[in-house]
Amino acid sequence: MENEYLKHLFQQEFTKMVAVISKLFGLEHIETAEDIVSETFLKATETWEKQGLPPNPTAWLYVVAKQKTLYHFRRNKILEQKVKPAIRSRQQEAVDIEEPNFSQENIKDSQLQMLFAVCNPAIASEAQIGLALRILCGFGIDEIAEAFLSNKETINKRLFRAKEKLRTENIKMELPPEHEIVQRLDNVLHIIYLLFSEGYYSQTQNKILRKDLCVEALRLGLMLTTYEKTDRPKTNALIALMCFHASRFDARQTEEESPILYEQQDAGLWDKELIEQGVHYLCLSARGDEMSSYHLEAQIAYWHCIKEDSKEKWENILSLYNQLLLVNYSPGVALNRTYALYKANGRHEALVQAEKLRLDNNHFYFILLGELYRGFDNVKARHHLQKAYDLAKTQTEKQVIQEKIDALS
Repeated sequence: MENEYLKHLFQQEFTKMVAVISKLFGLEHIETAEDIVSETFLKATETWEKQGLPPNPTAWLYVVAKQKTLYHFRRNKILEQKVKPAIRSRQQEAVDIEEPNFSQENIKDSQLQMLFAVCNPAIASEAQIGLALRILCGFGIDEIAEAFLSNKETINKRLFRAKEKLRTENIKMELPPEHEIVQRLDNVLHIIYLLFSEGYYSQTQNKILRKDLCVEALRLGLMLTTYEKTDRPKTNALIALMCFHASRFDARQTEEESPILYEQQDAGLWDKELIEQGVHYLCLSARGDEMSSYHLEAQIAYWHCIKEDSKEKWENILSLYNQLLLVNYSPGVALNRTYALYKANGRHEALVQAEKLRLDNNHFYFILLGELYRGFDNVKARHHLQKAYDLAKTQTEKQVIQEKIDALS
């Protein structure tokens, strides 16, 4: 049996099984649900190595998970003494819990409810991402640690605190009331956005992990479109944004892991199918009169999927950045807007705006200044690029900056 197959099956089914068991018995037992599912996969590994794969591996997992779940809760008398009375008090009627329901409909509902539970504002944003990677995406502790450039001990502590919050805040696995869902959806979308960014702008050298992070973020976004109340224009705008960015994934690095700047990317490596999907969801996002930051960022990303370096292209991008600054100001947006200004209106106008930003601790700021002075005043260009090199935190970034310094010679 191939390890890759089992890993894929784990990542795919772990999240579904944990969500269903947690929905049935409550989030206070989420760690028990994780243990039961992990034990199920351990038994699968041992059994399948001896007997070979069963005709339907997923169904085999569900049967064993049901048995282990009922055995655990009955053995510990949790089912009779705590769970059933709690459910009776909530529903005001006796409920007979036979076993976890692994129907496709219940899996979908459970995962959607788990998504809102994990993204509860009571949990710190960084912990929400870690919890999402573990509970909603099925990543192991080692993978999460690598994604955060951290260690297992730190990640375990972070996840423990997040699960404690689920208990102490009495967070339920349920969709928010209709009048709250729009506000809560904003937090869910923000976590998915951050999750995608962890992959797309990742500093880890693990290319497979980076892609997996982006794919999982896309999957969570698409999950929201299956429910009418969360299938909103901004949901579709975020999906479009992720599709456009993901379409250029393979063109962003060489085989040797060296980053390739946008201007040097081979457009033939861009994923045309993902670009088409992005256009589809961008059109869906145009329903209604809502204009979120995801709408603007998706449109900017769309223009970046057009390789032609025309004035019209950069004027459109500049206009969108002007709007984005009003909706969601950040130093990064201001910096990107200055680069678009340079491409649309020329070096001198961009230099005036760039000097006003004064982002003295941001190496991207000095890279931009180096670009603006390149060929115009190479002494200043070198000075700014050297500052960028000193501020850069990773060897990959330093390598890119050094290449720019060398090119000035």
